[in-house]
Amino acid sequence: MTRRPLWIVVAVLLVAALVAVVYVTRWRNPTPPPGAFGGRGSGQPIPVRVVAVRSGSIDVTLSALGTVTARNTVVVRSRVDGQLSRIDFQEGREVKAGAVLAEIDARPFQAALDQVQGQLARDQALLTSARIDLSRYQALLAQDSIAKQQVDDQAALVSQYEGTVQADRGAVANATLQLSWTRITAPIAGRVGLRQVDVGNAIHAADANGLVVLTQTLPINVTFAVPSERAPDIQRLWKQGAKLVVDALNRDGRTSLAHGTLESADNVVDPTTSTVKLKAVFDNTDGALFPNQFVNARLTLMTLDDQLLIPGSAVQRGTPGTFVYVVNADATATVRPIVLGPSSGDTVAVERGLKAGERVVVDGTDKLREGAKVEAAVEAPTPAARSRGGHGGHGQWKQRGDGKGGPPGGPTGGVPGDGQRRRHAPGDSNP
Repeated sequence: MTRRPLWIVVAVLLVAALVAVVYVTRWRNPTPPPGAFGGRGSGQPIPVRVVAVRSGSIDVTLSALGTVTARNTVVVRSRVDGQLSRIDFQEGREVKAGAVLAEIDARPFQAALDQVQGQLARDQALLTSARIDLSRYQALLAQDSIAKQQVDDQAALVSQYEGTVQADRGAVANATLQLSWTRITAPIAGRVGLRQVDVGNAIHAADANGLVVLTQTLPINVTFAVPSERAPDIQRLWKQGAKLVVDALNRDGRTSLAHGTLESADNVVDPTTSTVKLKAVFDNTDGALFPNQFVNARLTLMTLDDQLLIPGSAVQRGTPGTFVYVVNADATATVRPIVLGPSSGDTVAVERGLKAGERVVVDGTDKLREGAKVEAAVEAPTPAARSRGGHGGHGQWKQRGDGKGGPPGGPTGGVPGDGQRRRHAPGDSNP
C-alpha cells in the first residue's frame, strides 16, 4: 500500500525535472536562427552601397596648422603726459590712417606755446634794433667817426641775438609739436580694439598698455609651417610664375573661411621641427579672420587631371595592404589591392588597381569577405573633387596629423612623380 504512493511521487518529480530542462534549454534560451545577431544564412546576399570609379581632377595640397597675424600691429600711446579729455573712436571699428582717436587737455601746452612765442617776439625785436645800430656804426666807421672796436662789439651782439632768435624758433616749433600731440591719431589704417584708458584719467607716454591696440586686418596674413623637404617644390613653382592658392579652414578642417595666395617664405629651416614657415595674404574684406586665430591652412600646389577617383570610405587597410572591395558582374565582392594618390576631402585618387566604371563598396564592408554575395543598394552619390578654382562642398579637405596632405596611410599629397597624368599648377595660363 505504501510503495504505490512513493512510486507516484518519484514519477511526478521526474516529469517536473524533465519539463524544467526543456523550458530552460528550448524556451528561455532558444537556438538562434540563421542570420541572428547580424549573421546571415548561407547564400543570403549582404546588402552594401556601391559607387562607380570615375575620372576627374584633384588638387595636390599641403595642409598645416596656421596662425592669423595682422599685417601691422600698433600699440597707440600718447606722446605727451596729460589728462585724457575725449575718446573719438568706437571699439572694434575700422579707422583710417590719421583719424583722431583721442584728445588730451591742451591748455597747458597752449600756454607753453604762447610763452615761447612771446620770447621769440621779444628777441626778434632786439635783433632788429641791434642790426640798425650796426648799420649806423658801420657808416660812422667809414667816416672815421667811431672806433672799430665799437663796430665789432655791435656785430657780435647782432650774432648773439640771431642765435637767440634761432633757439626761440626751435622752442616754438617744439611747443607746437607738443600741442599737436594732444590729438592722438591713428598711425595706420586698421581696426581698433578695446580702450585701455577712460576719459578723465591721466595718460602718460610711458604707459605700458597705451591707449588702444590698432591692427591692420585688410589685408591680413596667415603663417604656417610645411616640411622642409617640400620647400624645393614650392620654390620651383614660384620660379615658374605659379600663383599658389592658400585656403584658410576652420578648426575641423571642413569649413572654408577665406581664400588667399602665398606671399613669402622664410629663408631658414627650423632645426627643432625641420619645417619652413610660409606666409599667405588674404583680402579679409568680410572680416572672417582675426589676429591670433588658429586655422587650418591648405596650400594648393597643383591640379592633377584625368585621375581615377573614389570615396575615401571605400579604402580599406589590412593584410593585403591598401585595398577596396570591387563588386563583380555576378554580384560577388572581390578584394582589389590599390595604390593611392592625393586626397581631397572624401575623395581619393587611385594611381593603380582600378578602372573607370568599376563599382567599389562604400558601406557594409565590415561584413564582406572574398567572394561574398552582395546586394547593391541604391548607389551613393558620386564623390565630387573640388573643381579647379572652386571651393566648398565636397571639395573640402582633411588635415593629416603629420601636417601633410593625402589620405590617411596613403601618399602624403606631395608633388607626384613624372608617372602622374596631366598636371598644372594653380594660376598657370596653359595647364
